[in-house]
Amino acid sequence: MSDPGRLRRELLSLLADQSGDASSLDRLCVGVVSALPVDGASIAVTSDAAVRVYVGASDPITARLDDLQFTLGEGPGWDAVHDRRPVLVADLAGPSGCRWPMFAPAVLAAGFRAVFAFPLQIGAIRLGALGLLRARPGPLGDDTLADALVVVDVAALTLLDTRMDDPPGPSPGLLPDALGLYRAEVHQATGMLMVQLGVGAQEALVRLRAHAYAAGQTVDEAARDLVARRLRLDGGPPG
Repeated sequence: MSDPGRLRRELLSLLADQSGDASSLDRLCVGVVSALPVDGASIAVTSDAAVRVYVGASDPITARLDDLQFTLGEGPGWDAVHDRRPVLVADLAGPSGCRWPMFAPAVLAAGFRAVFAFPLQIGAIRLGALGLLRARPGPLGDDTLADALVVVDVAALTLLDTRMDDPPGPSPGLLPDALGLYRAEVHQATGMLMVQLGVGAQEALVRLRAHAYAAGQTVDEAARDLVARRLRLDGGPPG
């Protein structure tokens, strides 16, 4: 598009649109795919060093891949947030994809070759990451990169508004209600594993991730099973 002002207005219009069932951030991601030469877009938030969850995606496959990063504890979104800089991989099948030995094959199997992630931050505040997927390999052009940075700015300000007690803009309700439940379930499951296994919080979360990966689940699905007592990781019977 390469018209930053127009793109910003279009994205803000999507965020303000309250029609339909999709969340505002889902609509934003769909708009990103329409405006930029990419095939998938997602937005994830980071609540602390251990909890990361997507809150918007352009489609179910992109949402699943973004959530997979939390399950595996690796991926461009993690690196972008941790290093506070964009992660631009033009060909995931090349040497650059080797940094994510579990995540990269899953993305390639889903039909994507290029991945791009941008940290969402305001000053020292880390908010999350914007992820972009593309089926064909190749770098982002200068115009596309400029447009992506406009998306980053809009998404970061939107997420910052949702963290304020009295946000000035039309942002209340942008984050799905499921986000709070997701955090609660993961934290509750981590606490239960600490008791069951006699380990610390970090080790309990690692065990939860490992089980989710082995079982082909996301971490929230495994946490939900554990909280509902359909699952135990200490060898004891469920229930």
